[in-house]
Amino acid sequence: MLNINPDNPQVRLIAQVADRLRRGDVICYPTDTIYGIGCDIFNQKAVKRIHQLKRRPTHKPFSFMCSSLKNVSQYCHISNQAYRLMKRHLPGAYTFILPTMKIVPRIMTSKQKTVGIRVPDNNICLALVEALGNPILTTSAILNADEEPVGEAYELEEKLANVVDLIIDGGPIYPEPSTVISLTGSEPVILREGKGDSESF
Repeated sequence: MLNINPDNPQVRLIAQVADRLRRGDVICYPTDTIYGIGCDIFNQKAVKRIHQLKRRPTHKPFSFMCSSLKNVSQYCHISNQAYRLMKRHLPGAYTFILPTMKIVPRIMTSKQKTVGIRVPDNNICLALVEALGNPILTTSAILNADEEPVGEAYELEEKLANVVDLIIDGGPIYPEPSTVISLTGSEPVILREGKGDSESF
């Protein structure tokens, strides 16, 4: 387990984790909504490993974390309306469904060529994406559908120490899933109510 300060993540520790992600490690890390499992989206072997961990077919892609709206625009097509909406709400507890660009690996996109993206309000996540230089896959650190999400890293260590390569302790989290909003059409569509306030959509 690696302790990282949630308010001021230590640059040296963030660089160490980024190096491990580049090598193909699968990590457990804090977000603004829940503890997540992730890897470098460009490491197909690691992505497939997470599909196996979650018992999820590869045609059902995971979302990924970006560090900023500018970073999102390198991987997704964003309409002017979508840009304005996202600018008002990010970073925050939202997953936005957007059309992907060709740079995004096929294993990360749906049949409709869309992907869920997050810019979380969490300093550790944002620092990791910055240090790695590209997005990080994100999925909840829950391996069985009937499990309750946990908010402490030590609880995750008991459950996941043997299946992930590294667990980051970024302090306690009160787990609640993100609000999911599709921005693929002319109007935003709320697909799941969660932590992010959806009233302004």
